Amino acid sequence: MTDTELARALREVALLEGDFTLRSGRKSRYYFDKYLFETQPDLLRQIGRRLARHVTDEVDRIAGPELGAVALAAACSLESGKPFVIVRNSKKADYGTGKLIEGRLEPGERVLLVEDIVTSGGQAVEAARTLRAAGAEVVKAVVVIDRQEDGMDNLRAADLDVAALFTSSDLGM
Repeated sequence: MTDTELARALREVALLEGDFTLRSGRKSRYYFDKYLFETQPDLLRQIGRRLARHVTDEVDRIAGPELGAVALAAACSLESGKPFVIVRNSKKADYGTGKLIEGRLEPGERVLLVEDIVTSGGQAVEAARTLRAAGAEVVKAVVVIDRQEDGMDNLRAADLDVAALFTSSDLGM
């Protein structure tokens, strides 16, 4: 599948039009429903392949913020052969390990952070902070769809090297 074909498929499968409130609190006339493309094996496989292209020799591990980027991190892991971790939004309250990072992450490891859709970039910035607090070096953040608002600038301001597989313009918005 070419990039153009994948962009068309993402638009067809996941673009919803109407009145939406985004995670950032902003209002939008369109919404990309990540779960509609992340739950389709053919699309997830294609995205995983493209994310894995960003796994260089300097990457030890992949990380995906819960919940939306977990499938992406797993797909990238399967394509690249690198292990992944899940970065929680908050600690589990009163059960389990209470960790913010699920999976094995060693201090000093170099991490590729993958994210689904970026509007303001808040969740990715928070995930990067959590990874850094655990002693990891976040070498790059790759997003599937950049909504072309201020998210990528906010990621750069958080000292992240960033890339996007697609922009909202690529998807005809």
